[in-house]
Amino acid sequence: MTARSRGRRLTTSIAMAIAAMAAALLPLSPAHAAYGADQPVYLQLVSNDGNATQLALLDGTVAFDDGNTKYRYSLRLCWQHAYPAPYFLINVNGTSSSWPTQTGTTSYAGCQQAFLYSGEVNFGSTVSNVRFDVTGGWFGSNGQYQTRTKSTGTYDNPYN
Repeated sequence: MTARSRGRRLTTSIAMAIAAMAAALLPLSPAHAAYGADQPVYLQLVSNDGNATQLALLDGTVAFDDGNTKYRYSLRLCWQHAYPAPYFLINVNGTSSSWPTQTGTTSYAGCQQAFLYSGEVNFGSTVSNVRFDVTGGWFGSNGQYQTRTKSTGTYDNPYN
């Protein structure tokens, strides 16, 4: 065996050892959570004064990540006959409410205005379920101003 081949093997071995150490010391990139199937969201809010005036319509989707700490939503709130404009809150695990993120407006048949909302929420702890609470107001036949809040069903996280 020549000194040249021994030197080449030594250089190759050192290079491989350095590469292995570098790979071991590099931080692992964080795993990205995958989202489950979109669940359809639908709620028609009507007045409860006997006239059943359509106040607002909320529709779209919600989905949960397989890491149990995030959810995402894509929703449209149709302002029908409420006064002033209707709104909704997001309720997580039955205890924590938050305002959704409005991302735009659009026109839609039957709506004075349609408000678009979408977002990805990192709740920071386990998300067991989500529900949406829609509120709208109107002047009843007696001239009195009234409001009503109605909740969607609860959308359960399929990963817990």
